[in-house]
Amino acid sequence: MLRRRKTSASELKRDLSAHGGALSMSQNTRSFFNFSQLVLSAGHLKPPPALKHSKITYFEVEILDVHSKKQICIVDKIPPSSTLLDVKHKFHKACPQWYPSRVGLQLERNGPYLKDSVNIQSLAASSIITLYFTDLGQQVGWTTFFLTEYTGPLLIYLLFYIRLSTIYDQVESTKNFRHPVVHLACFCHCLHYIRHLLETLFVHKFSGGHTPLKNMIKGCAFYWGFTSWIAYYINHPRYTPPSFGHRQVSLAALAFLMCEAGNHFINVALAHQNHSGNKACFPSPTYNPFTWLFLLVSCPNYTYEVGSWISFTVMTQTLPVGIFAFLMVIQMSLWAQKKHKLYLKKFYPEVRRKAAMIPIVF
Repeated sequence: MLRRRKTSASELKRDLSAHGGALSMSQNTRSFFNFSQLVLSAGHLKPPPALKHSKITYFEVEILDVHSKKQICIVDKIPPSSTLLDVKHKFHKACPQWYPSRVGLQLERNGPYLKDSVNIQSLAASSIITLYFTDLGQQVGWTTFFLTEYTGPLLIYLLFYIRLSTIYDQVESTKNFRHPVVHLACFCHCLHYIRHLLETLFVHKFSGGHTPLKNMIKGCAFYWGFTSWIAYYINHPRYTPPSFGHRQVSLAALAFLMCEAGNHFINVALAHQNHSGNKACFPSPTYNPFTWLFLLVSCPNYTYEVGSWISFTVMTQTLPVGIFAFLMVIQMSLWAQKKHKLYLKKFYPEVRRKAAMIPIVF
C-alpha cells in the first residue's frame, strides 16, 4: 500500500511537471506570435538613409566695359540653370542706372549680343565667365514702337483732310469742290493704318523684345513726314483728279482693298502658326484664296503691303505717294530677302523654288 502511494505521488509530480512545461511552452509560443505580429505591423526593417551631400557649382560672371575693358562688377552665386536675363536682373540690382533691356552683353568684344534666353552654363568654360557690357541706350517695347509709328499718320492725314485754316487758304478751300477720289483716298489711308493698329494689339504677339528709342524716332520721322507730304497734296484745294477718271480710281481702289485683305489674312495665318507652336514647317496656304500667294513667295505679307501702296499711287496719281511707294518697295524687298535667307536655312526643300517677295523678279 505504501509503495502504491509513493508511486502515485511520484506520478502526480511528473504529471504536474509535464503540465507546467506545457503551460510554459504555450506561453512562449504566444509571446513569439505577438512579437511576430508586432514586427509585421511595423513593416520591413530598413536601415536609416544615408545623407547625400550634393554639391552645386555656382558661377561668377565678371562684367567688363566693352571699350575700356575695366571691370564694372562681378555677379556671383549664379546657378547653372540661370539664363542671361537672370544675370541682367542681378546686374541691374548692382547698377540701377542700367535696366535689363538696356544692357547688351557679349562673349567677345566684337561678337554679337547674346540673347536673354541663353543658358549661363552653355557659356561657361570655367566657374568664372567674362562678359562685355554695352549700353544700348534708352529702349522701348515693340508694341509701343508700332502704336506710336502708326497712330501718327492716321491723325496727321485727318488734320489735312479737314483743311485747317492754318494749312490751306480758307477762301480757296470753300470755293473749290472736292473730287470723290479725295474722300476715297482718306478712307483707304485711314483703313490702312487702323488695320495696322488693330493687328498690333490683337494679332501680332511680341516676345517682350525692345528696340532703341532712336529707332522709333527715325521710323516716326519717316512715316509722319511722308504722311504730311502726301496728305498736303491730295487734300489741297487745287488737287486735280487722275487722268483716266472714274475707271482708274475704281480699279485702283479695288486692288487696294484686295491687298489690304490679303495682308491681314497672311498676318493672321503667321500669327496662328506661332501661337500653335508649329514652327517646324513653312506656312502653307489654306482654303482662303488670299493665302495662296504662299505657293509663289515666302513673304506674301510684304507683297501685299507693296501692292497696297502701288494701288494707292495709281488711285491718287500724286508724286509724293509714288516716291513713298518706291521707297517702300526697296525697304520691303530688303526685309523679304533677309527673311527668305532664314527660311532657306530652316525649310530649304519647301522654300528653294519660291521667290522672296515678288515672283521671278526678287
